[in-house]
Parts: sequence; C-alpha cells; structure tokens
Amino acid sequence: MPSLATIARKVMGLPEPTTAVKPAAGSAPIPPQAADSLNPWEAAGAELSRRQNAALPPRSTPAPVVDAVPWAAVAEGSGARFVKKLGRGVLWGVVILAAITGVRSWFVPAKAPAPAAPPPARTGPVYPDAEAQAVAARFARAYLAWDERRAAERAALLAAVLPAGADSAMGWDGRGRQDVVTVEPGAVTAGAHRQARVRVDVLIQTPAAGASPAAPARWVGLDVPVVETGGRVVVSGRPGLVGVPARGPKTPEIPVPQVDAALTVQTTDAVTTFFKALGGGTLDTVTAPGAQVPPLPAGIEFKALSSWSVDTGTGSDRTGTAVVMWTLGGATVEQAYRVELTRVSSADAQRWQVASARGGSL
Repeated sequence: MPSLATIARKVMGLPEPTTAVKPAAGSAPIPPQAADSLNPWEAAGAELSRRQNAALPPRSTPAPVVDAVPWAAVAEGSGARFVKKLGRGVLWGVVILAAITGVRSWFVPAKAPAPAAPPPARTGPVYPDAEAQAVAARFARAYLAWDERRAAERAALLAAVLPAGADSAMGWDGRGRQDVVTVEPGAVTAGAHRQARVRVDVLIQTPAAGASPAAPARWVGLDVPVVETGGRVVVSGRPGLVGVPARGPKTPEIPVPQVDAALTVQTTDAVTTFFKALGGGTLDTVTAPGAQVPPLPAGIEFKALSSWSVDTGTGSDRTGTAVVMWTLGGATVEQAYRVELTRVSSADAQRWQVASARGGSL
C-alpha cells in the first residue's frame, strides 16, 4: 500500500526521491532518512520550495528589511471620487428628510382624517295633509251634490273652501239633482309652490224622480287641486272625475295556523256562551277576571257559532278563530273574530274563559 508521502508526491507532480539529494548552491543537503521521517505533506512542500529557490539567481546581499504596510497607496480616479460624493449627498439627504418629517412617520403611517359629516339636508315645511284632506272632502260633498231648486245652498257651501272671488258654480249648469252618500279622502300628492292634489272617493246616487226609481249608488273618484296660502288650505281650481277600481288586487298567500283539535272541542261551549252574552246578555260571568268586553247594541242577536278552532300552542293563554252568525236588520250575516282564551284556576277546578275578542281573522 503506498505511503502518504508517495500519494502527496503524485498529487503535486513531484518525482520519486533518490537516496542522495543534491543540494542547491548555498543550501544544506537534506539526508534521505530525514526527508522520509518528515510529514509527507511537509516533505513535499519543502521539496517544491527547494526547487523554486534553485531556479532563482543568487543574491549577493540580502535585501534590506523595510517596515511592511497592509495596503499600498493607489491614485483615486475621477469615477471613484464621484461615487463617494454621491453617497455622501444621499446620506445627508436622508438625515435632513428625517429631521423634517420625523423618523416615526416612516414606520407608523399617519391616520387618515375622518370624513367631514355631510351638511344636513334642507327640507321645506311639511305639507298639512290632514287639513288638505278635510278641505277636499268638504269640497267634494258640496261639489257633487246638486239640486236645481237649492242652487244657492250649494254655492254657499263651495264658497267656504274656495279663494275669494272664485266662481262658486264651478262649471255646473244649474240643472238636475244628485245626492252624495259619503266621501272618503285619500292620498295627498304635494307639488311646487305649496300646491297639492287630493284624491277623494265619493259615493253618489241619483234619487228617484216621479215614477223613476232611484239609481244604484256608485263610487267615483275626484282629484281636487288645493293650495296653502295665508295660513289656510283652499281649493285652487276645478277638480276632475277619475275612475275607481271595480275590485281589489289578489291577496298574497297567508299561512293557515295549525289547529289544536283537543282544546277546540274542550272550549267550544265556553266560546258559544260568550257570543250569546255578547249579543245582549251579561258578560261578567263568561269572561276571564279583569276582562273588559262591551256588549253589542240592541237589535243584534246571536244566531249560531258557525266554526271555532284553537291555534296550536302551549301555556295558559291561547288564541283561536270564531265565525259567528248574527241576525240584524232582518238579515243574517257571518262575521269572523280572533278570540283570546285564558285558563282560570279555582279551588276545585280549572276552566277556559274569554279574555278578549276582536273582529277579523288577524
């Protein structure tokens, strides 16, 4: 197996050593046994150094020893000086900027100012809708009711809601007869210059004349122009007749509550007794303690409880729907009620009694 010295010589490209090495001029010979006893890497390095020294010309006198310095002075070119000046300028610029803006603002951004609150919207005075509806209703009743034998009465009623000096006939030719059964003021549509338009629904009827029977009553719409002036609302011009829908829109699908069948059967007699008393009887004994339900006036009689159902639920307060048949004016009519029940406890028993009843199915 080759020795480390052999491997080192092959790596460094040195020849194999001989038994006697001829020393170079001015150097001491190295015995073979001494070379073999050295570290192989040191031996190889010594051999390489010896050969390099042998190739140099001999020096007669040693070179004077001069204090060595770690660097040598090099003339600085114009490019290096420019870069140095530029770097110094940038550094001073950063220092000045930090002094002006503050170093903290570089890392903690300033909070954005809160947006200014918008100025309050300017709104004009609210239009007096209630007064406008009242004036339009009075005008509609007087305007659509005429009688050629009482023309002056109509003119006086109209003058009370018209501006001073206005034509109180309002386009009527002074003939015929028509009655107003009722008026229903509706929406008020405000316009410019304190003007508005009021919708009024009027139920009119032409009375019987001689052998002719009275015409059927019918609804008609009337758009009445009004204006607010001098602290009052007056009719500002002639109105216009408009149609009234013959029927209302289709209602949305309303969910029907689930029925508690057992409680419905249990409370049917109590509800029937209550409605009998509501039509002219005494309610104190059929209502829950503290309930205040006024009876119906004379002339309305209970006929039958058409239907009764209690909504599903829990607790001692429950609600149900009743359909009741009443007799009045020589006819029978069915009406719906929402009835609230409460469970009353006594020393010997519990029973359900009516706490309140309201018309309708809601």
